[in-house]
Amino acid sequence: MRGRLGFWLLVACILLPWTNVVNADCVDPMQLAQSTVSIARYFDEGEPTPRADIAGIKGTAWFLSPTSIVTAEHVSAAMMLTAQDWKTLQIESGDGSRSIKARIRHVAGAEPEKLAVIELQDPVEHVRVVGIRREPLLPEEQVTTITYPAGRPHPVAGHFVRMGDAGKLTGMALLEFYEGENRLIVDHGASGAPVLDCQGRVAAVVSNVFTQSIQFPSREIRISTAWGMPNVVSVPLQALDDLSQAN
Repeated sequence: MRGRLGFWLLVACILLPWTNVVNADCVDPMQLAQSTVSIARYFDEGEPTPRADIAGIKGTAWFLSPTSIVTAEHVSAAMMLTAQDWKTLQIESGDGSRSIKARIRHVAGAEPEKLAVIELQDPVEHVRVVGIRREPLLPEEQVTTITYPAGRPHPVAGHFVRMGDAGKLTGMALLEFYEGENRLIVDHGASGAPVLDCQGRVAAVVSNVFTQSIQFPSREIRISTAWGMPNVVSVPLQALDDLSQAN
């Protein structure tokens, strides 16, 4: 996730958590696990990097086809991927990991945060290509995302709250995700993860999280927003309309 966006919200109160129930009529999110992978790029020795202390960049992506994946544009930019050169990505799924050459195929969207379509030099086998939802999400509509907190696909349930209407949040889909009392279950490394509706279609792509850091004498802790407030920022899939026009 990009720290420089600086989306900080002060938590004014902590309420009892809502019950996050998965609708029995929805697609089992584990059936969609093969649609999503953790991606990483480790920089070559001597290669210019965003910062001297960074050895690599991790994010999340989902399959548009066996030879293309989609992620948040800031992930591909931090990985220093280009449209000209093939560079090695490490792709990790629940079945293991592999190295594959990749380059930028297209950058889509008109908002400050965009989506990157990444072309893979070789097809990836046994992937699940999910449908794309063009229509906007509805208030309180149930959604799911798939993260890789420990190297394995992990579905997390949530709901759409509202569209952003100010500053850098304009046009972004604001969501609330949590697991039990853990409101940081969708966190750093989840940029690029798909936001799936009840039918298993991608409706948006995770871009950032709302957090605040509080410094104590012995340690620093990060906290999320209050219950009932959005804690995840995402890019609506309407941004990919650029891709269909380009093709």
